[in-house]
Amino acid sequence: MGAKLKVAGWVALGALAGGMTTMQLQANARSSLSPLPLEELQQLAAVFGMVKSDYVEPVDEKKLINDAIAGMVSGLDPHSQFFDKKSFKEFREGTSGRFVGVGIEIGMEDGLVKIVSPIEGSPAFRAGLKSGDLISRIDDTPVKGLGLDQAVKRMRGEPNTKVQLMIFRKAESRSFPVTITREEIRVQSVRGKVIEPGYAWLRVSQFQDRTVDDFVKKLDEILKQEPNLKGLVLDLRNDPGGLLEASVAISAAFLPKGVDVVSTNGQIADSKANFKADPDYYQRRGGSDPLKKLPASLKTVPLVVLVNEGSASASEIVAGALQDHKRAVVMGAQTFGKGSVQTVRQLSPETALKITTARYYTPSGRSIQAKGIVPDVLLDETAEGNVFAALRMREADLEKHLNNGPEEKDEAREKAREEARQKLEAEFAKKNEPPKPLPEFGSAEDFPLLQALNQLKGKPVAVSKTATERKAEAKID
Repeated sequence: MGAKLKVAGWVALGALAGGMTTMQLQANARSSLSPLPLEELQQLAAVFGMVKSDYVEPVDEKKLINDAIAGMVSGLDPHSQFFDKKSFKEFREGTSGRFVGVGIEIGMEDGLVKIVSPIEGSPAFRAGLKSGDLISRIDDTPVKGLGLDQAVKRMRGEPNTKVQLMIFRKAESRSFPVTITREEIRVQSVRGKVIEPGYAWLRVSQFQDRTVDDFVKKLDEILKQEPNLKGLVLDLRNDPGGLLEASVAISAAFLPKGVDVVSTNGQIADSKANFKADPDYYQRRGGSDPLKKLPASLKTVPLVVLVNEGSASASEIVAGALQDHKRAVVMGAQTFGKGSVQTVRQLSPETALKITTARYYTPSGRSIQAKGIVPDVLLDETAEGNVFAALRMREADLEKHLNNGPEEKDEAREKAREEARQKLEAEFAKKNEPPKPLPEFGSAEDFPLLQALNQLKGKPVAVSKTATERKAEAKID
């Protein structure tokens, strides 16, 4: 694998962070406001007929139609998408937080799959796999050369089927095979712990169906261990977003009841809405308020929100709401800038359309589309500076992204990203090894987390000397 690809592999998770749906709005398909373009539809039918009759070999009619729909939608923006049977299943797994697999959170290291953490109670957890273990082979397939997505697909499968993993445990300098039976896994989108007396860290990695319940459960555990909480760090770094209702609920946990959290505005009536910190806007129909168990003190506990370039969509809603209401100090790097709303409409039992229907706005009326949330305090990734930050793609870098008013091409940012890539590749070529990965979030070496704790304690913070705000874009009325 070339140096360029290896460098790209290290930042893949951050680069893809903004590509996920923000939420599902219950919207009815509206009737067309204008007559159908008959001439163009006749051309489409004519092309379909020609391909079917004249192409060099027979083609599947359903595939042709699906490809035509997919092409139509993909030309709109980076986030609108037609879901066929396979992709719709994967999408539902992503938002539900459930899938069939072995139960590990993973990354890449030295071209191998690195186990970041086994999910508690999962088959991998019961098999004794540990954080830091490397997977070198999945069944008969070497991991070297596979992308992260390819490795994930090979480890997933049908319930009660087996997969064999070859594990290299660096601490013991040995490799050994483990055979695991796949099960339905519930992703833990919330992690947290008391870092030191009086201070806790709470990480939300994605906003899914179970996120609010997991959030309340983890906070309850933290408060039982440390009832006199002096400060809390809410970590939203590399959180690609997810469901709107979950982001409204997480915001409401820290805000006064009834204040604005986010508003949306689009072409159809259902896309014009204002969401408040109130159970009516986030609790499930017929259900109770999932936040009612939380103590009132949570509304006033000193709070820092950590974000970076991979914080997108629903995580930007939370950061923007807490920042606008001056409820938290936002620290880190300028966020991804995905300020659009996607509605998922089912077309058949196995297919659906995800289409951008609105923009969202923070309580003060800011549209962060293609700009993001600018932290109150800009931080570097490490004490030595930023390693991968300049390489990460943001909304403004994606082709066909929605503009936020008049927009100029940010040539300086493109140049900086290319220079950073060349520097990393040069270092890789010189040392013949990939750049050192960043410390795990929440670890003792997590530099931004240490600065967040300093902020909460009133100690000096190592503010970035190089990070600057990306140019602002015009506000849309």
